[in-house]
Amino acid sequence: MRVLAAMSGGVDSAVAAALAVEAGHEVVGVHMALSRNREQFRAGSRGCCSIEDAGDARRAADVLGIPYYVWDLSERFEDTVVADFLSEYEAGRTPNPCVRCNEHIKFEALLDKATALGFDAVATGHYAQVLTREVTEPGPDGEPVTRTVHELHRSPNEAKDQSYVLAVMGPERLARSIFPLGGFASKDEVREEAERRGLSVSNKPDSYDICFVSDGDTQGFLKSRLGARTGEIVDTEGEVLGEHEGAYAFTVGQRKGLALGRPAADGKPRYVLEVEPVSNRVVVGPAELLTVDRIVGDRSVWLADDVLAAAGWGASTSAASAGSGPEAGRRAASDWFEATVQVRAHGVPVPARVRAVVGPGAGAPEDPSGAASAQGAGMEVELTGETLRGVAAGQSLVVYQGTRVIGQSTVQRAYRAARAPSLAG
Repeated sequence: MRVLAAMSGGVDSAVAAALAVEAGHEVVGVHMALSRNREQFRAGSRGCCSIEDAGDARRAADVLGIPYYVWDLSERFEDTVVADFLSEYEAGRTPNPCVRCNEHIKFEALLDKATALGFDAVATGHYAQVLTREVTEPGPDGEPVTRTVHELHRSPNEAKDQSYVLAVMGPERLARSIFPLGGFASKDEVREEAERRGLSVSNKPDSYDICFVSDGDTQGFLKSRLGARTGEIVDTEGEVLGEHEGAYAFTVGQRKGLALGRPAADGKPRYVLEVEPVSNRVVVGPAELLTVDRIVGDRSVWLADDVLAAAGWGASTSAASAGSGPEAGRRAASDWFEATVQVRAHGVPVPARVRAVVGPGAGAPEDPSGAASAQGAGMEVELTGETLRGVAAGQSLVVYQGTRVIGQSTVQRAYRAARAPSLAG
C-alpha cells in the first residue's frame, strides 16, 4: 500500500512511520504545520507542531529513508479547531480541541488530501487498535456478499489509549487509517523501538496541554481573543458572591480560580455549576449538584452499524407519521442497548444504556427511502451504575462495549441527579 505517515516530530509518530516501512508499505512522511507563527518553539513539553518539531520529523524521515514534506494547514486549523474552541467557550460550552483536530485536520483535511494524491491510507502515532473481520450478508440480488468490517478498539496501553479522541473519525475514514502503535502495551516499549532504530527523538518528552496555547494559560488565551467582559459570580439562589472578567473562562466542575470573597456557609468548596453566556453569569454551588445521571448528545458518529442494527435502528426508526395525535412529532429511536460511556480523554468509563434518536434539533438527515440515518443523529444516555460529575455541554461522549468503540456524540445537555430550585437541569 501507499501510506502517508503523519509525522508530528515526536517519538510516537516516528516509530509509527518506521513500522509502516517495516511492514512493506511505500511510505511518505508529512509534517502538518498548524501554527501561523512560523517562529513558535516548544516550551519544554508544552505544545506541538512547532518549527522545532518539524526539524525533528525531518531527521526521523532521513533515518528511515523516506520522502518528507511539510504541509501548511495553519489556515484550516485556525478556521476549524481554534475557531470552534473560541466559539464553544463563548457559548458557555466546554470543547475538546484534540477531538476537533482529529475530526477536521488529521482525518478530514489530511486523509482526504492523501486520498486525492493516490495514497491508500494514513498512518499516525495514535494509541488505538483497528481490528478487521469479514461479514457475509445477502446482497441486493439475494446472493451472499462478503465485506470487511473495521472496528476501533482501545489500546492495551491504558495510560496512553487515544480511542476517545479518535471516535469522531467515522467508519469511512477508519477504514483508511493505520495505527501501528496499537499493540504496544507501554510507552517505554515505543521509546526502545525508537532507540533501536537510531531515531533521535527516542527520549523527547511528550507534548501536553493545548497545542496552540503553548504556555498553558488557557484563560489568558481566551481573554486575548475574546476580550474582558465583567460579570457576576452567583450562588444557586442568585446571591452575588464575586465578579469575573468573562464567563467564557469558566467550565462546569471548576473549583480553582473562582476568587470568591467569602466561604460557603457550610465551609465546603464551591464549584461551577452553570455558565450563562447571555447574562454573562457564572453559577456556583456544592459538589453534589454536579452529579448527573442522564445525558443527551447530538452530532453523533457511529462506528458499529451491527450494534445499531441489533438495537432495531433502520426503517422502523423513521420519523413519526404526520398527524395531530399523540404520536405526531414524537422522536424516532433505536432500542436501548447496554454499554459503558466516557466523557473525558482519560476518564473512567461507567455503565449505561444508550440509544440513537432522531428528532428536532438532532441534526440527523434522512435518506430518500425515509429511514433515519444514524450519522449525525442524537444520542440518549442513562447511567445505570455509577453517576458522573461535572459533565459540561460541548464535551465529547464516547460509547464502548468492552474495548470496542461503538460511537461518539457531543454533549448537548446533562441532567442532574439532584437539583437546586433555581437551576433548570
